[in-house]
Amino acid sequence: MIKQTAGRESLGSFAPKFAELNDDVLFGEVWSREDKLSLRDRSLVTICVFMGKGLVDNSLKYHLNNAKNNGITLTEMVEIITHAAFYAGWPNAWAVFNLVKEVYKEEIENGEKDIHGGGFGLGKKIHMANILLVKAI
Repeated sequence: MIKQTAGRESLGSFAPKFAELNDDVLFGEVWSREDKLSLRDRSLVTICVFMGKGLVDNSLKYHLNNAKNNGITLTEMVEIITHAAFYAGWPNAWAVFNLVKEVYKEEIENGEKDIHGGGFGLGKKIHMANILLVKAI
């Protein structure tokens, strides 16, 4: 894992203790515990928490880039945000999707996105006859 210095670079002289905790504890100790939870999974959790709190700023964009670098594909990211939208809020998902389009721009332009219907047949076309049959049962 790369040593984090963003806290010291951005806030080192202004808020030195916060910068130290950010770089040394959060990223130095917590994120480095890969034997407990992979960087990929930590990225996934972090993105969902940011989305749930409505934090859709440059810090989320930083974590989206981390997620990409930690192996989360564009298809997976779209599915993660779609799933989380029902728990974290629809407007939050819209905001995150806009950042994802920036972060995964190259993959989108190269057509690397493979969207499926999701689990349980969600996202697939449903015919009105099937809906009526379900209601009748």
